[in-house]
Amino acid sequence: MAIICSLAGYAQSYDERIANAMNSGDWFALDSIYNAAPKDSIMPFLEVYSRGLIGNRLNRPDMSIPAFEELLQSHAASLDLSNLLNSAVMLSMDLSKTGDNTKAASVLSSVLDATKQYLDSAAVEGMQRYVDQYKALSVYRPYSISFSGEEGSVPFRIKQVGKLEREAFLMYLGDCGINGTDADIVFDTGAGVNIISDSLARAYNLIPLDAYNNVMGIGRRKAHYAIARELKLGNIVIRDVPFLVVNLTLDNEEANKYMDCFSIVVGSELMLQLKDMTVDFTGRKITVPTTAPERSGTPANMFFSPQMNLLTKGIIHNDAMLVCIDTGDASYGSLNGDFFNRNKEYISAHAQPDTIRTAGIGGVKITEGYRLHDVCATIGGSTVVLPQIFVSRGLNAVATDYECNLGLKSLMQFGKIRFNLVDFTIETVPSGISVAVANGYNPPVFRFMPDKKPTLWQTIGLVTLSVANGLCNVNAPAAPDL
Repeated sequence: MAIICSLAGYAQSYDERIANAMNSGDWFALDSIYNAAPKDSIMPFLEVYSRGLIGNRLNRPDMSIPAFEELLQSHAASLDLSNLLNSAVMLSMDLSKTGDNTKAASVLSSVLDATKQYLDSAAVEGMQRYVDQYKALSVYRPYSISFSGEEGSVPFRIKQVGKLEREAFLMYLGDCGINGTDADIVFDTGAGVNIISDSLARAYNLIPLDAYNNVMGIGRRKAHYAIARELKLGNIVIRDVPFLVVNLTLDNEEANKYMDCFSIVVGSELMLQLKDMTVDFTGRKITVPTTAPERSGTPANMFFSPQMNLLTKGIIHNDAMLVCIDTGDASYGSLNGDFFNRNKEYISAHAQPDTIRTAGIGGVKITEGYRLHDVCATIGGSTVVLPQIFVSRGLNAVATDYECNLGLKSLMQFGKIRFNLVDFTIETVPSGISVAVANGYNPPVFRFMPDKKPTLWQTIGLVTLSVANGLCNVNAPAAPDL
């Protein structure tokens, strides 16, 4: 009897640890706990849900797709309405990543049909936008990639933007074109989608789609999808590339002078399709192997936020935190109010008060804070000293899941940064150091019963994710400090 009780307690501890990791959004811990736990020691529902969440957040669609399909077909009774919708959204997102947009639309349509009567109009509209998006994309083959050399190579230049005294810089990719016409394209790891202005979408003959989404920047703006039949980046050609077409004009004459630097942006969605890329800030080029690496089993040190930001664990000023890797931030970056509150005494004594005025899609924002100098920053295995970084006194309402946004000027302190989107790892090298760097799918039929009694795991607050809400407002770039 003692042995049975001991084993029961051991199994329960794994379930509790998994539930805690899910609720806190600690995907690295969830991955580690899941891999270490004997699978018969995990509640069947949690075992399946763990695979789905790990695969979605750490970019393992081969793991998440079968897990979410099993979850929705065999464990739907254990899901409340919020988690049912989130699971369907994540499954459809991963199906779309692999090119199965027809399946993605089928999943969301089935879930929406089963739950529409319990949703408000905003939730229905948000889900329907994704159904429309996947249906529109299903007639194309998004992100078909070809190389003309032994490896992909894209030159880039660092160009000053905004007011001269602010010394703001962005990455402009070289030797680029859209549908056979030369194009100036900004590379922004902080943008969850590809962006193009409405005027340039017409000029480059993009094909408009009957699908829309909201784009979050400083504010929110409605945008429609369009397809570029060919996108050329250096010696890489990508076909059927989806863009969100956005009106960049603001109700601010001064801000409008600087918004054109974001007329065409490619971001993390494209990075995922390239699989593996090294940004060489010393040699000013991006390299991409023609053959994607196999998954090595190396633990991931990056994950996706709900807004499709690439986040990694870092150490800033001896303070461990989540860091957003954002080449579209034209400054050194920023730290939010949590960091300020923990270090208020030090910042008050060593930093200078400052105010930044930022323009972005949907509006202009004024932020008060401090300019902190000579800050140590560690990401991807290397440490550099940042000449400065802005510390905000408050929280960023659209970036609540990380404390530090590391901008281009900080990332340039590293000589090279490798993004392995298969293992989902980031590796940095300080300046001066050189290294080599399904057919026949039947969507399940759902019946949602809102009045059923909550399960044990629902009563302890298991996983109320914000994934669906985040995806309904995809992240967009913000213009440099004005």
